[in-house]
Amino acid sequence: MQELNTDGIKPDEPQVEDIAAESDGNPKFGRLLLLLAFGVAIVVALTFGSQAYYMP
Repeated sequence: MQELNTDGIKPDEPQVEDIAAESDGNPKFGRLLLLLAFGVAIVVALTFGSQAYYMP
Protein backbone atom coordinates (compact mmCIF):
# COMPACT_ATOMS: atom_id res chain seq x y z
CA MET A 1 0.00 0.00 0.00
CA GLN A 2 1.34 3.40 -0.96
CA GLU A 3 1.43 6.23 1.46
CA LEU A 4 -0.12 9.58 0.70
CA ASN A 5 1.69 12.86 1.13
CA THR A 6 0.10 15.82 2.90
CA ASP A 7 -1.96 16.73 -0.20
CA GLY A 8 -3.56 13.29 -0.33
CA ILE A 9 -1.79 12.45 -3.59
CA LYS A 10 0.43 9.45 -4.17
CA PRO A 11 4.02 10.73 -4.45
CA ASP A 12 4.95 8.69 -7.53
CA GLU A 13 2.08 9.95 -9.74
CA PRO A 14 3.00 12.73 -12.17
CA GLN A 15 1.09 15.91 -11.55
CA VAL A 16 -0.47 18.15 -14.19
CA GLU A 17 2.08 20.87 -13.50
CA ASP A 18 4.92 18.37 -13.93
CA ILE A 19 3.57 17.14 -17.25
CA ALA A 20 3.07 20.70 -18.52
CA ALA A 21 6.59 21.63 -17.45
CA GLU A 22 8.06 18.78 -19.52
CA SER A 23 6.65 20.13 -22.81
CA ASP A 24 8.74 22.52 -24.87
CA GLY A 25 6.14 25.27 -24.72
CA ASN A 26 5.26 25.17 -28.41
CA PRO A 27 1.59 24.44 -29.14
CA LYS A 28 0.87 21.38 -31.23
CA PHE A 29 -1.78 22.32 -33.77
CA GLY A 30 -1.29 19.46 -36.25
CA ARG A 31 -4.09 17.24 -34.99
CA LEU A 32 -6.46 20.16 -34.52
CA LEU A 33 -5.71 21.41 -38.03
CA LEU A 34 -6.44 17.99 -39.52
CA LEU A 35 -9.71 17.79 -37.61
CA LEU A 36 -10.70 21.25 -38.81
CA ALA A 37 -9.85 20.39 -42.43
CA PHE A 38 -11.87 17.16 -42.14
CA GLY A 39 -14.86 19.09 -40.76
CA VAL A 40 -14.68 21.64 -43.57
CA ALA A 41 -14.46 18.84 -46.14
CA ILE A 42 -17.59 17.21 -44.70
CA VAL A 43 -19.50 20.51 -44.83
CA VAL A 44 -18.40 21.09 -48.44
CA ALA A 45 -19.38 17.54 -49.41
CA LEU A 46 -22.80 17.95 -47.78
CA THR A 47 -23.31 21.28 -49.54
CA PHE A 48 -22.48 19.96 -52.99
CA GLY A 49 -24.33 16.71 -52.34
CA SER A 50 -27.52 18.46 -51.25
CA GLN A 51 -27.28 20.87 -54.18
CA ALA A 52 -26.95 17.98 -56.63
CA TYR A 53 -29.79 16.09 -54.96
CA TYR A 54 -32.31 18.94 -54.75
CA MET A 55 -31.61 20.65 -58.11
CA PRO A 56 -33.69 19.31 -60.98
